[in-house]
Amino acid sequence: MDARTVLVLNGPNLNLLGEREPEVYGSATLADVEALCREVADGAGLTVDFRQSNHEGTLVDWVQEGRRGIAGIVVNAAGYTHTSVALRDALSTCRVPRVEVHISDIRAREAFRHHSYLTDVCDHHVIGRGVQGYAEAITWIAARRG
Repeated sequence: MDARTVLVLNGPNLNLLGEREPEVYGSATLADVEALCREVADGAGLTVDFRQSNHEGTLVDWVQEGRRGIAGIVVNAAGYTHTSVALRDALSTCRVPRVEVHISDIRAREAFRHHSYLTDVCDHHVIGRGVQGYAEAITWIAARRG
């Protein structure tokens, strides 16, 4: 990874986009999201390192790997948003712009989803805008590169 890289991290169950609760998450697959991210990044002169894991520790490792020297991190931590102090702590060590993304509006869903452990350690938030939220996040990072 280098100074033009946007690290896009996706948490648990996002590998099931397109088949899991399409009434909540839409019909786009994770491959569709990756293609969107690459297209937006390319248009901004950036590259994308796109990853997904169902494992908390793997996500923490990836955040630590990208904490310096890249353009920024986009993170959709999925269920770990509401449970992971470890992921929050890893994001707090970052010296690059961090954007929290959620496809659905977590504030309009079940009460346990209303709290995000990531909000106070991320610089920007795109919530409830569908998969286009990823494009908005990358555009936001690109605008901060000067």
